[in-house]
Amino acid sequence: MLTVVNEDGTTPSGSSLLDEIVREGARRMLAAALEAEVNAYIAELADERDAKGRRLAVRNGYHQPRKVTTAAGVIEVKAPRVNDKRVDGQTGERKRFSSAILPPWCRKSPKISEVLPLLYLHGLSSGDFVPALEQFLGSAAGLSPATVTRLTQQWQADQAAFMDRDLAEVDYVYVWADGIHLNVRLEEVKACVLVLIGVRADGSKELVALKDGYRESGESWADLMRDCARRGMRAPVLAVGDGALGFWKALAEVFPGTREQRCWVHKTANVLDSLPKSAQPGAKKAIQDIYNAEDRDHAEAAVKTFAQLYGAKFSKAVKKITDDQEQLLAFYDFPAEHWIHLRTTNPIESTFSTVRLRTKVTRGAGSRTAALAMVFKLVESAQQRWRAVNAPHLVALVRAGARFERGRLVERPEAVAA
Repeated sequence: MLTVVNEDGTTPSGSSLLDEIVREGARRMLAAALEAEVNAYIAELADERDAKGRRLAVRNGYHQPRKVTTAAGVIEVKAPRVNDKRVDGQTGERKRFSSAILPPWCRKSPKISEVLPLLYLHGLSSGDFVPALEQFLGSAAGLSPATVTRLTQQWQADQAAFMDRDLAEVDYVYVWADGIHLNVRLEEVKACVLVLIGVRADGSKELVALKDGYRESGESWADLMRDCARRGMRAPVLAVGDGALGFWKALAEVFPGTREQRCWVHKTANVLDSLPKSAQPGAKKAIQDIYNAEDRDHAEAAVKTFAQLYGAKFSKAVKKITDDQEQLLAFYDFPAEHWIHLRTTNPIESTFSTVRLRTKVTRGAGSRTAALAMVFKLVESAQQRWRAVNAPHLVALVRAGARFERGRLVERPEAVAA
């Protein structure tokens, strides 16, 4: 059948001819699949008959047409109906045919159900679903904001299960820790989200824990760390974080054997804030010479140079580095391939740039649990894009106690060498 189209490829109704062809093809394929499913069901029960020899399961026309939202758009479906007269011997109730392809309650495909929460998490308000997707899908069916409301309840259950999972079978060799302040409704005005991201022995990155805390206090961090230890978490070899005393106090209490590495991004910002603007460009370059040095010896020399250049006028700024020198240079004792990962908390900061975008759009998530669930789902989604650390095979050697000098392996424990 010929169809008149406009010069831009649209039909008189305003839709694309290509889209109409795709939707019609999808409708026909779905109809054929439903027919085949019913025919197979009836054929399987062909030998089951009543006392008069009549089949107990037969075709019985079609159900009323209904619209189903799919990735190809909205298509109208007439599902075949089955008259099944068999009776369940245990319950005494009639048996019923239920399509595995298109269940009676189904109004949208699983793929659409996955897209809606992703759009919500990444900035689209639930009230904007209909105007944003109605033209694309050809209908507003299945796009109610109530759909997202139901999903947020599932996210809360997922986040609770995540924070109660067993950590005994997982080994995090490195961890990054940070307290992220967001525009969400947590319990206190100055509350924040405490985040732990770890590197497993195979080099992959993974979210370890996420919960709300108050001002990154030592007790809030200690509560999180104790909970991780209770669930079987081993002490990491190295922890990376900013200068917040709360985390380091908690780490020393729960995992005293873990080494400390201060974040150079936070430290740089802290040092530059204590200098006049005229001195900041030069000081920033001098600081970069420290954490970009060839090895620890050159880094220590760069610290001395920084102290000589700025110590006379800006002793407080210099002390911010010299007082934490050991914690700032700890990453030099690990594989050189890992240095770029270990000297900052960038894995957390880069991930939460997306979280901040979403929480800015929502202007609060309604409740503490809803806020944490939304943040958890955002991080869980971002986690799929995290790449492993460089030279991932060296992570297991770090856990085994291998020694590195100038970023290179110089000694391996006998157990590993064997």
